[in-house]
Amino acid sequence: MVSTAGTAGPGPVAELDPRFSAEDAAPVPWAEALAALEAAEVFWLSTVRPDGRPHVTPLLAVWLDGALHFCTGPDERKARNLARNAHCALTTGTNTLREGLDLVVEGEAVRLYDDAVLRRLADRYEDKYGPDWRFTVRDGAFHSAEGGEAHVHRVAPAVAFGFAKGTYGQTRWRF
Repeated sequence: MVSTAGTAGPGPVAELDPRFSAEDAAPVPWAEALAALEAAEVFWLSTVRPDGRPHVTPLLAVWLDGALHFCTGPDERKARNLARNAHCALTTGTNTLREGLDLVVEGEAVRLYDDAVLRRLADRYEDKYGPDWRFTVRDGAFHSAEGGEAHVHRVAPAVAFGFAKGTYGQTRWRF
């Protein structure tokens, strides 16, 4: 493994895995990965069903205070899965082979209840995704104009992976 420290202040250590990287590849700086996470519009959430089978679904997510955040209805499959097993992965990237950066963030989903934090996240959703994603906050949840309730989860990275294409390289960030 080739290691480098994060370039933007204290951050995770980046390690390049030579088994899955071109000879001339270098670890992707965390600042570059973070910019991609902040800009990504669609993420894929992977959770585990009660019987051990995987469940994967697309959703929107925002980065704030060192973590990815997403919301889900309390009765949706992903919410029920996370109530039993908080371990999950969020992925994003491109559907191209020769260019781009694919990212995987692994961690535990923690439900948020603090209305002040949720208001900051609601603002972030609207800033990123526009007025169709405007939420009001009350009683520890997001509420849509149509009346739906959504629980908000925070996933702080335990480990993250970046898969660079073009010059292929696999970077692991340890937090």
